[in-house]
Amino acid sequence: MVPGRAFKYAFLDETYEKLHRAEQNQLQMFAVFAAIVLLISCFGLFGLATFAAEIRTKEIGIRKVLGASVASITALLSKDFLKLVLVAIVIASPVAYYLMNKWLESFAYKTEISVWVFAAAGSLAVGVACLTVGYQAIRAALVNPVKSLKTE
Repeated sequence: MVPGRAFKYAFLDETYEKLHRAEQNQLQMFAVFAAIVLLISCFGLFGLATFAAEIRTKEIGIRKVLGASVASITALLSKDFLKLVLVAIVIASPVAYYLMNKWLESFAYKTEISVWVFAAAGSLAVGVACLTVGYQAIRAALVNPVKSLKTE
């Protein structure tokens, strides 16, 4: 007690809430930015798939005339993009593991990051890429080959 000064008190739950408020704000910002990045990357991947299908229009038409199935044409157009996504996962996973470990070291109670988290994130990325590119590939594969061969 100090004479002439008012007694300061605080509840324990309010003190803990103040300590974790910055982490909660950071989590909300991260979620918003992650959603924006995911949306922009899907648009970019869709645009790139559209461009690749447009460039390979004659090839797709010739393959269809020669008897290629929609599944084989879709696989042909999708495999290049899936390779790029897998390379990105291989590069990003160790970097994310290192950065997450550095971030988690600042907490009193530490936890380990499991491998299944990266496997789930990679599977989700491959799934989103398959849906994004697959839609455009199927659309390109279903076009009448006569229209694609008469473009010039």
